[in-house]
Amino acid sequence: MTTLTATTARKEFFEMVKGAAEGHKTYRIQHRRGTAVLMSEEEYEGLLETLELLSQPDFRKRLKASAKQMKAGDTISMSELFGTKS
Repeated sequence: MTTLTATTARKEFFEMVKGAAEGHKTYRIQHRRGTAVLMSEEEYEGLLETLELLSQPDFRKRLKASAKQMKAGDTISMSELFGTKS
């Protein structure tokens, strides 16, 4: 994450937007009244989705159980899952 002052960020704003949108760069912008972060909408939506999943009460428990099943080879094929022939 690149850290910039608000003054520098103002001067480089369009390049920062381009970097965030196209290059998945994240910027921390510091100002005497506080700090802000600039990131792509895609990254932001991903963070919200992750927070939503992690806020579900049993998510971590189910995820660990699934990983354990996968390591043990307790899986089914895509064709079994969707009832199609491969």
